[in-house]
Amino acid sequence: MADFDLAIIGGGINGAGIARDAAGRGLKVLLLEQNDLASGTSSASTKLIHGGLRYLAQGEFRLVREALAEREVLMRIAPHLVHPMRFVLPAAAADRPAWMLRLGLVLYDYIGGRRTLAGRRTVDFRTDPVGVPLKRQFGTGFEYSDCTVDDSRLVVANALDAAARGASIRTRTRCVRADRAAEWTLVLETRGRRDVATARVLVNAAGPWLGSVASSVLQLPRPLPVRLVKGSHIVVKRLFEHDRAYILPVPDGRVVFARPFADHFTLIGTTDEDFTGDPAAPGVEPHEIVYLCDAVNSFFRQAIGPADIVATFAGVRALFDDGAKLARDTTREYVLTLDRAGGQAPLLTVYGGKITTYRRLAEAAIARLAEVIPESRAWTAGRPLPGGDFAPANDDALVADLRQGWRFLSDAHAHRLVAAYGTRARRVLEGAAKLDDLGPRFGPDLTGAEIRYLMRNEWAVTADDVLWRRSKLGLVLTEEQREGVARFMTAAVGT
Repeated sequence: MADFDLAIIGGGINGAGIARDAAGRGLKVLLLEQNDLASGTSSASTKLIHGGLRYLAQGEFRLVREALAEREVLMRIAPHLVHPMRFVLPAAAADRPAWMLRLGLVLYDYIGGRRTLAGRRTVDFRTDPVGVPLKRQFGTGFEYSDCTVDDSRLVVANALDAAARGASIRTRTRCVRADRAAEWTLVLETRGRRDVATARVLVNAAGPWLGSVASSVLQLPRPLPVRLVKGSHIVVKRLFEHDRAYILPVPDGRVVFARPFADHFTLIGTTDEDFTGDPAAPGVEPHEIVYLCDAVNSFFRQAIGPADIVATFAGVRALFDDGAKLARDTTREYVLTLDRAGGQAPLLTVYGGKITTYRRLAEAAIARLAEVIPESRAWTAGRPLPGGDFAPANDDALVADLRQGWRFLSDAHAHRLVAAYGTRARRVLEGAAKLDDLGPRFGPDLTGAEIRYLMRNEWAVTADDVLWRRSKLGLVLTEEQREGVARFMTAAVGT
């Protein structure tokens, strides 16, 4: 009898989402991640939950409908991580007349069954604050709703819930060989030590490593139809004071987002380029920086250039290769293929997907395995993720409650903890009667207690795990403070 019903290679949003769904149905689940959770593409998104306005223009109605419906679900099950955001589209810059844009936004509002998000409206840039940073040639535009998300924390939350339901989450663990018979025999390597696990079904959700896992670990005879597409982002100091985002049409038919990020910054992205090379280190190329700066400079009065950039990051998507000529035209639909060659143990391969639709992808993955795994009821839409057991838009009440219990917290500190952990913020602060009880402080409010919590409960091992994935505090800490976090974590390992 196999050790696990389901073994999943890949600790990004797809792998973690499938692990959560399967564990909640009573399956024995093993999730394997060679690095940290969300250390690849899933922490390098534009951090949006959205239907994809440009996909609507391309006629991908099913994808848009599913994504728009998921906004409401994710706001409900992860209200600390998923928040409404208003997006502003300058009308004069689009390659379509204003009436067509208005009609498209009407469809966008209703195709996904919008219930709680505010609807579209026309904006006069001469009187509305969103017009202040724009060039004067843009007089009117449209405003509509989508959502923002803390992408890497969404992955961690799914892994936390999977673990709470019995899944084994193994980070820093590589599957170096997979032998296939009536069941899978997996050879695993963790920090130089090897062990073996067996599973009835194997899921390849390795994202940009999809092809290399298939060839080198699974030793499949033919290459997978996978197309690697890179999306790059830049971060600059805040370009505008309000809390709305901009969607900027560019001449090649794509759009670039410029959105508030981590309180003091503006996040700008993304590009769409075919990628070859090591997916562990997808650099942002100089021409991509020029592309993104040009997009902003076409709209904003304040020009930016390479010298204004405080951070860059890029992620590589593993899309199903549908033969599209250009990378930007390759389908974003997820594709699931099931291989049961010769009656051997099944292999499910996961292509593509968006962070917005990860939960639906997980449901579809379990449904695809119905021949092998007894069918059971879908459940994830109705259960909050860890920390999300409070009403959406009730963050302020949660902050007030936190400050009532720990009066030494500043308002900013309490808001950050609630945004990261929701109701679980109390666990970070447990036992502290004064600020000094939280241990050493790094920067404004990162404390030793929070770092220990992340190490003990959320699989954090390195300073990057804490500063760039479980938080975005790497943007505001000095190099000396970041090194202090690394030293603290090294010392804390043995305590």
